[in-house]
Amino acid sequence: MTDVKNLIFWNKLNSHDQKKILCRPVLQTGGKIKKVVKKIIKDVQCFGDQAIQNYSILFDKIRIKDLQVSKGEISESSYDISKKLKNAILIAKKNITSFHEAQMSSNVDIETQSGVRCQQIYLPLNSIGIYIPSGTATLFSTVLMLAIPAQIAGCKQIVLCSPPPISKKILYASNVCGIDKIFRVGGAQAIAALAFGTETVPKVDKIFGPGNAYVTEAKRQVSSVFNGSSIDMLAGPSELLIIADKYANADFIASDLLSQAEHGTSSQVILLTPCIKLAHKVIIALNQQIKTLSRLLEIEAVLKNSVIIVTKDLSECINISNMYAPEHLIIQTQEPRTILNHILNASSVFLGAWSPESAGDYASGTNHVLPTYGKSNVDSALGVADFQKRILVQELTSEGLLNIANTLEILSSEEKLQAHKHAVKIRADFLKGKKYDR
Repeated sequence: MTDVKNLIFWNKLNSHDQKKILCRPVLQTGGKIKKVVKKIIKDVQCFGDQAIQNYSILFDKIRIKDLQVSKGEISESSYDISKKLKNAILIAKKNITSFHEAQMSSNVDIETQSGVRCQQIYLPLNSIGIYIPSGTATLFSTVLMLAIPAQIAGCKQIVLCSPPPISKKILYASNVCGIDKIFRVGGAQAIAALAFGTETVPKVDKIFGPGNAYVTEAKRQVSSVFNGSSIDMLAGPSELLIIADKYANADFIASDLLSQAEHGTSSQVILLTPCIKLAHKVIIALNQQIKTLSRLLEIEAVLKNSVIIVTKDLSECINISNMYAPEHLIIQTQEPRTILNHILNASSVFLGAWSPESAGDYASGTNHVLPTYGKSNVDSALGVADFQKRILVQELTSEGLLNIANTLEILSSEEKLQAHKHAVKIRADFLKGKKYDR
C-alpha cells in the first residue's frame, strides 16, 4: 500500500482504467481444479466412507479411525476452552440469536378478492449441512453464524463437517449450538458426502459454509446435479471498501483495512476519500500498524491488490462504491446515515467511527456469511430465510370461483391452453346449475 501506484486519483483515469482498478483478484477456478473436484465427488459417490478415508490420508495426512465425533468428545471440548472465551461465545450467541429471531417472517393470509384466499407459509428445511474450514484460522465463529439461524428456522437435522483434526473451539461452539452430528471430513470430499451421503455421513438438503477454491467448486458441481444438495452461495475471498471524509480517523481506517487483509492472499481492501491529506495519513498509519501484526505475508499480498482512491467529493465515493458492490462497507464520515441513504449495493454496512468490521464478524448480531465478488447487487446476507422454504396456498369458495372464472377463462384462452380453461369452466357450469353454497 505504501507504493505510490496504490494511491489513485479517480478523475485522472479513463473509463477503462477505472473499471480495471475495481477488478477483484482472479479466482482460481481453472480446469485443473474442476477436474480434481469432479473425480473426488465421483469417488465419494461410488466408494463412500472409504473414499473419505483415502482423501483424508492424501490431503490431511491423517488416518481417521472414526469419521463421526462422539458426543462425549463434543461435550469434553469444554474442558479445553478458557472461561473468558466461553463467556465471549455466549455473548456472541445471544446477540446473533436476538438479531436472527427478529427476522422470522409472518405467514401471509389474505383474501385477494371476495372468496379467493391466498396464503404464504414458511417451513424449515428438513436437513442442512454446515462446512467449517480449517487452516491458518479456526473459524469457530462461523459455527454460530450458521447453526443459530438454522435452529431458529426449525431445521430438524444439522450436520457439521470440518477437516481433521477438528479444533476444540469448533467442537465447543457446536456444543453450545446443540449440534451433535459432527464428522471429521474436509475439502471437496466433505461437500460430496453431504450432497450424496455415505455409510456414515447423512445426505442433507442444503449445504452452507465457506471454503477454499476446491470447496467452492465442489459446491458448484453438486448443486448442478439433479439429486445433489442445494447450496447457500458461491462466496469468494473477503473484501472491504471504506468511504471516509476529512473528519475520519486515519488510525481506525488503517486498522480496518488490515483486519480484512489478514483473511487471505486473495482478499481486497479499498479506501475511497475526497481528502488527499487523509489518504496520506492512512498510508502512514498502515506502515506503523503492519509491523505489529503476525499474518504479515497474507497482508502484504492483499495490499498489492488494494488501492486508496482519491475522489472529487463524497458523491463520487458513493457512485464508485455502488459500482464495486462490496461485501463489507464501512462509512466513516461526519454523517454516515446520510451516505447510507444513497447506498444501493453492499452486503454488510458499518456506520461511523465506532463500528469496526470485526464487530460484524463476531458478535454484533448480524451474519458474517455474505455475498462477495460484486454479488451484493442481487444477493443478500445469510439469514433465517435461507434455512426455510415458502409454500403457497390458495382456497376458493364456490362464490369465489364464479367471481374469478371469467378472468381465468380469458387468460387461459389467450395462451391457447384449452385444458386450463376447461378445468375452470366445468366447475363454473356445475355451480350455475346449483346453489352457490354447495
